[in-house]
Amino acid sequence: MADDETNEIEETPDAEPVAEEVSDTEVSDTGADAEAAEEAPEPGSSETNQVPEVEPAAAAESAKKQRSRRHVPRTERRTRTKPQREAAATRKPIVRTPKPDAERGRRQERRGVVVSDKGDKTIVVKVDVIKIHPKYKKVVRSTAKFHAHDEANTAGVGDTVRIVETRPLSKTKRWRLAEVVEKAR
Repeated sequence: MADDETNEIEETPDAEPVAEEVSDTEVSDTGADAEAAEEAPEPGSSETNQVPEVEPAAAAESAKKQRSRRHVPRTERRTRTKPQREAAATRKPIVRTPKPDAERGRRQERRGVVVSDKGDKTIVVKVDVIKIHPKYKKVVRSTAKFHAHDEANTAGVGDTVRIVETRPLSKTKRWRLAEVVEKAR
């Protein structure tokens, strides 16, 4: 109990000078400062425990910060860094395989039916192209007519022939007869 009484005696003298200092500063302040000091609550009063009022502008800013960030302008978007790859200890040499000594390019070949042989040294070959549509997977049939060069006029109407792509021989002829596969009856 004696210790409690000494603690109480020590606490009271410390609290009194602080109150005196506050009152001394209020008296010594100029007129403008004195008005501000009157409006401001004293440190020991119960008004300091109250939450200060938030201005409407500050409330609006906090509402904007909490707004959804679904559509963010490109300049304000986060940038993600790319992961850095580790550098290889030694570089692999570039090895090129030699090109085989073959023809310059493969010439396209088509197989079709002769529909006209009226031109001199020229036949018209109808080629049926059957493809599967890449998206809808339906079989698509289309026909194309090619003018082919027939040097000996050997092919007749209805023959099945094989034609090979060649250099331009005339305005429309870019193919030549390779062989007659099947003669018409």
